[in-house]
Amino acid sequence: MGNTFYFGFEPQLMEWLQNLLGEAGAGFISHFSALGEETVLLFILGFLYWCYDKQFGIYIGTNAVLGGVLNPLIKNIALRLRPYMVHENIKCFRPVEKSGALDDISAQGYSFPSAHSMNSATVYGSLAGYLKNRFVLIIAIIIPFLVGISRVVVGVHYPTDVLTGWATGIAIVFIVPLIYEKVGEERRSLLNLIFFAVSSIGFFYCKTSDYYTAMGVMAGFYLAIEFEKRFVNFEETRKPLEIIIRLVGGAAVYLVLNTALKLPFSKEFLASNTTGAFMVRFIRYTIVVFVMLGVYPMLFKFFKKKEN
Repeated sequence: MGNTFYFGFEPQLMEWLQNLLGEAGAGFISHFSALGEETVLLFILGFLYWCYDKQFGIYIGTNAVLGGVLNPLIKNIALRLRPYMVHENIKCFRPVEKSGALDDISAQGYSFPSAHSMNSATVYGSLAGYLKNRFVLIIAIIIPFLVGISRVVVGVHYPTDVLTGWATGIAIVFIVPLIYEKVGEERRSLLNLIFFAVSSIGFFYCKTSDYYTAMGVMAGFYLAIEFEKRFVNFEETRKPLEIIIRLVGGAAVYLVLNTALKLPFSKEFLASNTTGAFMVRFIRYTIVVFVMLGVYPMLFKFFKKKEN
């Protein structure tokens, strides 16, 4: 099930780019997509939150989780099929879910707007907005541009998907911080609860796994920030060795916990795209993000005390 709508120039441009670049060129361009994917964005958030500046990390994370949820909320309304699903001359060089079938909408998701473009505009735009540095601003323009172009070249997004993703991400960078500033720090928790409650409308109509992943990340992030503020209150570090240890440790926590929480369930169930599988995904990501941002930093305080 899905909708097909596009401007005439869009598939023509995509076919021209793929023919011009060839499979090798498209494969090379596809690597820019990684700059807007979960692993890289989590690394940026982890470095800022655990090491460089906790409040900076919270600022980036707040914008990112809202963008992450808004994207599938829109996608599951527009229901726009991906270009390669509609046009036989457009190839898919980088599927969203490598383990899923290319025509499985539940696994590959819908097309409008581009999540990679939106996430990269949100995260890198937030970096520029917080630091107010000209060099960072240039980077915040170049990287989302490369990410967006790569999504068109690999055949998973129309140009209008990318343009809308960029526009929505930029809007989040400007609007969300203003809302939090207006509400004030003392009512931040209430605002988080309101955002989560409003976002929960997707439980009634979203049929793709990206929404349940994003809601789990949002829930885990909001809970972790509150828990850390009340019970942990760790200190950042600028020491290179401690930074490496914290990042490696965080990656290990993510991999171990994410794997362990899948063990009670069969691969068939997890990939079934049923309500039960979606809820397990939501709970899994809630736990993983909560532990990474709320519980894991308790180790920082423990080792700091041992040093003293």
